[in-house]
Amino acid sequence: MTPRLYSLATAVPAHVLPQAATREAAGRLFRDRLGEVDRLLPLFDNAGIAQRYSCLPLEEHLRTRGFAERNRLCLDHAEALLCRAGAEALAEAGLGPGAIDAVVTVCSTGIATPSLDARVAERLGLRPDVERTPLFGLGCAGGVLGLARAASLARAAPGSRVLLLVVELCTLTLRLGDLSKANLVACALFGDGAAAAIVSSDGEGPRLGPSGEHRFPDSLDVMGWRVEDDGLGVLFSVSVPDYAKRRLRAPTLAFLARHGLTAGHIDRWICHPGGAKVIDGLEHAFGLTPDALADTREILRDYGNMSAATVLFVLERALAAPGWRRGLVTSLGPGFTAGFLLVQR
Repeated sequence: MTPRLYSLATAVPAHVLPQAATREAAGRLFRDRLGEVDRLLPLFDNAGIAQRYSCLPLEEHLRTRGFAERNRLCLDHAEALLCRAGAEALAEAGLGPGAIDAVVTVCSTGIATPSLDARVAERLGLRPDVERTPLFGLGCAGGVLGLARAASLARAAPGSRVLLLVVELCTLTLRLGDLSKANLVACALFGDGAAAAIVSSDGEGPRLGPSGEHRFPDSLDVMGWRVEDDGLGVLFSVSVPDYAKRRLRAPTLAFLARHGLTAGHIDRWICHPGGAKVIDGLEHAFGLTPDALADTREILRDYGNMSAATVLFVLERALAAPGWRRGLVTSLGPGFTAGFLLVQR
């Protein structure tokens, strides 16, 4: 009755944001209003990112928008990306949409009522009786925890097929009136993307093992959104890399120990990148060589930080590589929370 990953598909929008062009646009946008912008622009050079994908062309991000317009754009583009990723996951699994019994949907960059799963159900051709579980507010941890919830549903109903849908349109959170360093960091990091996976205990594919999470006490101000009149304002603490470097190791080892494992049993570290400094912190925490997180660095380089969707891009790349048996999927997100999921081939 062990849940297995039937299929995994990813999707990005059409517009490419080269990092050099985004840096130049940020300089134009903030230079007259943010005195230290020239001192901060090296953030773009040191982010470890070559390009990102966006639901809007670069110049469209330089327009002032209110919350309502941003949210409408998010839902329109999120639906389209989820339909693409979902259709590809179904095709990869060789299943029709009528075979899906439950849907878990993860998104923290748009507010949707009815939820996104209801909005895409007919476009994907899902049955009217499909069970829906929308998840909001998990941020960067949503990819790991969403896959874990899908596995739990599949484990609870043997033979059922669960569709996981994850989408984040982080570029829409750039607010022109926000002169904080956190807003500029987000401008240097964020990209848009979606992923879909099908999980079931009936069939072939990598086994999805135990999952868990750890919420760090007194950490609500480390990461998240502030709801503002003109959109979602990003909340980033400078302590995020420190959590990866100094505080993640103990709960990770405790999670592994609960399942009779140590760090030495992990052949592949499948980590959400967060940012270049976070990756450095992960390497330090687990005593890894730089090549151990090559998948993580490559996804950051090619796509940027797509919040919850990013770690599923990393997992997709890892699954295409030979030579490993047991992997640990992990991410840090608002709460402040670490998510864990064991994958075995």
